Amino acid sequence: MQGKKDYQEKLFIRFQLSDYVPQDNFYRQLKGLLDFSYLYQSTVKYYGKEGQKSIDPVVFMKLMLVGYLENLNSDRRIITTSRMRMDILYFIGYDLDEELPWHSTLSRTRQLYGEEQFISIFKQILTQCVDKGLVSGKRQAVDSVFVKANASMEALVKREILLDASAYTKELNTNIKEEIIDPAPAFKELPPDGKKPKKKLTKGTNKTHVSPTDPDSRMSVKPGKATKLNYLGQVCVDTENHVITHIQAFRADKADSQCLKEVLINTIENLKDNSLEIKEVLADGGYSSATALQALENIEVVGYIPNAPGYIAQREGFTYDNKNDRYICSQGKYLPFKKFRTDSGNTYKLYKTSVKDCRECPLKERCANPAGYKTMEDSISKELFNQMHLRMQTRKAKKMKHLRSSTVEPVIGSLVNFNAMSKVNTKGIKLANKCMIMAAVAYNIKKLVKANAVKLKKNAAVAIKVHEYNVNSYWHDLNTFMKDILRINGVFWS
Repeated sequence: MQGKKDYQEKLFIRFQLSDYVPQDNFYRQLKGLLDFSYLYQSTVKYYGKEGQKSIDPVVFMKLMLVGYLENLNSDRRIITTSRMRMDILYFIGYDLDEELPWHSTLSRTRQLYGEEQFISIFKQILTQCVDKGLVSGKRQAVDSVFVKANASMEALVKREILLDASAYTKELNTNIKEEIIDPAPAFKELPPDGKKPKKKLTKGTNKTHVSPTDPDSRMSVKPGKATKLNYLGQVCVDTENHVITHIQAFRADKADSQCLKEVLINTIENLKDNSLEIKEVLADGGYSSATALQALENIEVVGYIPNAPGYIAQREGFTYDNKNDRYICSQGKYLPFKKFRTDSGNTYKLYKTSVKDCRECPLKERCANPAGYKTMEDSISKELFNQMHLRMQTRKAKKMKHLRSSTVEPVIGSLVNFNAMSKVNTKGIKLANKCMIMAAVAYNIKKLVKANAVKLKKNAAVAIKVHEYNVNSYWHDLNTFMKDILRINGVFWS
């Protein structure tokens, strides 16, 4: 007989979320792993003693996590998704009939809390990863990624206009008068083809133009891609189990080499809290500079960083006279040290011949510059570059190069594609930093939950084996006991 479902909503129903969220559900496991209760004390300074109650700090942080775990970079979508998911409601401590916070509350609270609140959560999860044995701390891989800012290239203005805007607004407000404004026309004339004219992108550089909506964002471009307003995210990953040990937002006009020192100092601090110490750092050629190599030397960390393309291991036709600090060409002419030159934070030593020395030289046409003399530059940290060059020729360095690309690059891909870090929906570098930190927290949490699930499976397998051993041992003992009884009885009756 064919069945037909007749659905009618019940007026009353007994329902508990805990009965319907499976034990192996991700958010149920996460609820048991996280303890954000300390947030009540650490965030009390942001609130007064009167007025309406704010969103619960623990609920706010959990909703932030949900956004990055579910790859949602919109506060509105976070609330909408959470309202439809029983496991998320159970995780944040809401019932089906409870109204969730308004999406704008998330945005206001994110701006209200300081960076230290988000950093403390990152460190708490990192500590749990260390306790699970997921972090060795010995070897760290560093790389960067452009994260799209919440700003448009079409809205760029010249920097002097933005600087004068606040002063102009104040003057306008103090001298404002009533004026008769002509009403706007009912219709706007369109071009003959009937299409609206497209706005032309403002051409300029970070020195000449700035976004009025997000002044901290900067123009940057990847090879083969269009120029966009971005932030620069620096990510440090432990090579043992690909756990993120530090993440930080920088302005996109900064070079990787300019960021390395600060990234390493913060990473060392994070690991020091867990009694771990960095021994080696892996990075690509973009991190090569005199400042970066000197920083590695100062903190006593071995780096595996290919030298920048401008580095020359040996100058053909020239020998260096270390005692007199000069070069000698193949024709016996001297290139003495002349002066220092600074470029992008790096300092170089300039060596050059005189016009007189090169005037009669047979190699002048292919050696001297158009002015008639030869110049060469060396970094003041030349010895450090030489040491790095020799280190990168070793077999271990080739392994480290492959290890770096197979460690940090997949992590960045996961952050961008699965943890809502392709774009920040906030304004300003401080808020961008909070977003990147929470994306890293979400990534590490997935690692932590997976490791916990593996441990539970291992414990269950061990428990089963112990149970089987106990059962077999019980039956063996019982069998032996019965044999002894029968033997005794046999002896007795005989």
